[in-house]
Amino acid sequence: MHRPKAKYIKFYIFLLLSCIFINNARAEETLSWQDCIKEAAKNHPDLIAAQEEVKRSEASKKITASQLFPQIDSSLSGSTARTDSGRTSSEADSYNYGVSGTQLIFDGTKIINEVRSASENIKASKENFKYTSSAVRFRLRSAFINLLKAQEMLRISEEIYAIRRGNFELISLRYESGLEHKGALLTAEADLADAQYGITQTQRDVEVAQRELIKEMGREHLSSLKVAADFTVGDQAREKPDFEVLAKNNPSLQQVDFQKKSAEYSLKSSYANFSPVFSGQAGAGKSSSHWPAQNDQWNLGLNVSMPIFEGGLRLAQVAQAQALLNQLKQNERSTRDSVTLTLEQTWAGLQDTMDNTGVQEKILTATEERSRIAGAQYSTGFISFDNWIIIEDNLVKAKKSFLDAQAAALLAEAAWIQAKGEVLENAQ
Repeated sequence: MHRPKAKYIKFYIFLLLSCIFINNARAEETLSWQDCIKEAAKNHPDLIAAQEEVKRSEASKKITASQLFPQIDSSLSGSTARTDSGRTSSEADSYNYGVSGTQLIFDGTKIINEVRSASENIKASKENFKYTSSAVRFRLRSAFINLLKAQEMLRISEEIYAIRRGNFELISLRYESGLEHKGALLTAEADLADAQYGITQTQRDVEVAQRELIKEMGREHLSSLKVAADFTVGDQAREKPDFEVLAKNNPSLQQVDFQKKSAEYSLKSSYANFSPVFSGQAGAGKSSSHWPAQNDQWNLGLNVSMPIFEGGLRLAQVAQAQALLNQLKQNERSTRDSVTLTLEQTWAGLQDTMDNTGVQEKILTATEERSRIAGAQYSTGFISFDNWIIIEDNLVKAKKSFLDAQAAALLAEAAWIQAKGEVLENAQ
């Protein structure tokens, strides 16, 4: 009678544990580099803000260009006036409605140059979007690499802990047998504690790296995740490129160049302030003292305005526009020099880190072999504890150094890609 009930209880327990396992598996999300790119491109606030800046500059151009089109207004009014004089009083009604318009005919190309200046500002804002995208890509890639490194360091820390625990067990046996001194036992115990601390510290590093990646993807809430990738450097750029050619296409330099062109048109617009302004005016409507109004009205005219004296206002505006243009010319030169220098520095740094990765890999291979041999020698008494522990320490350092070198190479690659101005949308 009770067996079926026990059977069902076991089944429910198994089902509950399965659900818990599945939920935990789903809780930790695994992301590739492309997954991070897609999410950041859609959600990163810096990219959204830069895109809105492009829209704002496009709207600004439309506002400026609207002055070249006819400006048409309509009006409708009605009023009543009462006059009291002694014993008599009178009332008078008035109704008016109509349409009037003005059209700019000539202003010395002031508005046209302002529209051209606004067009260059649109181009500059688009280059600013590219610059922002390049910076976001670098930060996103750095966060991705930091999490990848922390994950691998956690695995290495666990390997180191296993090595230290094996060493401690071996030395404990030798100490109990009288073959090793107490200093060796205490050293092995301290190394084991250090390895345990390394695991705990790395676990915290993983959590920090997760939050950094989530921030750079544009997510609003923290979630458990990990990344899947290797430590291969894709853009090695072993052949030295022409840095000045690369600098020309950098968004930061392109942005300053368009800002300079915008300032040139603004200067022309400032000179146009000294030109007379011609505009045409026309209107038609009806008015009377009764509704609906019956009397027709119309007007047609030409307006001409010419500045004579404004206390030096327009001269100051020209001087201001000229100073801005001169400033942007020097900014363009400074930016070009800085971009070219940064390109060469980051390229050299990439070469150094890739070379160092190869060196550290060879050191690790040699250290692993020395550790394997030394372990066998120590267990048979051919080498002392002092010599053996130095080799084991070197193995631990070599594992960490190789991982540091791999991560440094990936970060150097990310910096090189940013220096070239490559944007997030084209990331590989």
